[in-house]
Amino acid sequence: MTLGSRRRVALVLHGFSGGGMERSMLRLAEAFLGRGLAVDLVVGQAKGELLDAVPADARIVELSKRPVFRARGHGLAADPRAFSLLLRPKSMMGMLKPLVRRLPSLVAYLRESRPDAILAAEPRYNVIAVWGRQLSGLDSRVVISERIQVSRHAGFGGPWGEPSLHDLLRRAYLSADAIVAVSDGVADDLAAHAGIPRERITTVYNPVVGPDLFAKAQERPDHPWFAPGAPPVILAAGRLDPQKDFSTLIRAFAQIRQRRPARLVILGAANPTNLPHAEELRALPGALGIGVDVALPGFVDNPFAFMAQASVFVLSSLYEGLPGVLIQALACGCPVVSTDCPSGPAEVLDHGRFGPLVPVGDVAALARAIEQVLDHPPSAESLRGRADLFSVQRAADSYLELLFPAWSLSKTAFDQIPRSSRHFPYVPHNHENPR
Repeated sequence: MTLGSRRRVALVLHGFSGGGMERSMLRLAEAFLGRGLAVDLVVGQAKGELLDAVPADARIVELSKRPVFRARGHGLAADPRAFSLLLRPKSMMGMLKPLVRRLPSLVAYLRESRPDAILAAEPRYNVIAVWGRQLSGLDSRVVISERIQVSRHAGFGGPWGEPSLHDLLRRAYLSADAIVAVSDGVADDLAAHAGIPRERITTVYNPVVGPDLFAKAQERPDHPWFAPGAPPVILAAGRLDPQKDFSTLIRAFAQIRQRRPARLVILGAANPTNLPHAEELRALPGALGIGVDVALPGFVDNPFAFMAQASVFVLSSLYEGLPGVLIQALACGCPVVSTDCPSGPAEVLDHGRFGPLVPVGDVAALARAIEQVLDHPPSAESLRGRADLFSVQRAADSYLELLFPAWSLSKTAFDQIPRSSRHFPYVPHNHENPR
């Protein structure tokens, strides 16, 4: 349905880096604009590889950092039970500091812009979205989303891995109007790890497949290895981070290369917080004697052109939430192989029906599965049909039902629901970052 009046949705996230979460939020922004909503992208930093992909009609609002002493006051007002955490010395606030320093700016934005609904992603921004709604006095609904296995991510420095933050995060999550997980596996893990009742968590698959994907898949990949008659290309994509376990993929490719001609392309930028790992990955092919057949070209604007021409796409991750790249490869008709990591791949591939699932970290099993698919690829039509389950429109409808519970009413009935008298047109303020 298209709204008769311009209700406003604020999407709250850290920025526009080239990850799956950011891509999903931008696809939702575009879908919401198409339904007649006004959209604000409220970010900690208005930068990243996907900045140019922000829909033209969406407004970017960058949250400025405020002094720690002022931010602490806002945090204490939002959650007095966090008193001991918020009064730690600056050097000890750890993950809490970047969260609370942007809270006053978020409150100012909410008071001025009065969005009708708020959707946040990533634990720290989930928290300040809940706190900001409380401190601003809005009656807007807040929907927060969890996009990865929190128990696994905690071991790699994620917010849920900080014991002192656990109760704070849980209280904030339970104060949201709705909690979304991007897969049943993420939902189950969040409930178990965070102590949140499972019935409070709704699974909504990520918005992955849309018309833009199919259009971009028709382009030719900007790489010489995809020329007609060239050896088959094994493709992977993702940030060069330990979570993606590309080292296992490279070692599996080395085994494949001993038996047949092939090439490996891994798309993705280095994780700026772990540059040594990226350097180790780049050096590994040479150390294994396969450097001439492995390419790591970094971030590319159109990975779908690569997926449409690759012989097989491989996900080698240690853990995921709902791996968008796996779904994108299916939508491009590319055969896939994945680790059976928690969580998402088994749900995406229907427990192996649409592509082999292999144990995490098993080099030999990964190599065998890739060769199996190279020798006996499934039909592209069946793969594209499976990807339809993860369409942008399906996800947008689900989120809109959570953001606006009356969304499924007829247009006339929905338009007759009064908006809060406190909602008024947007007035620019000093922390907006105009494009």
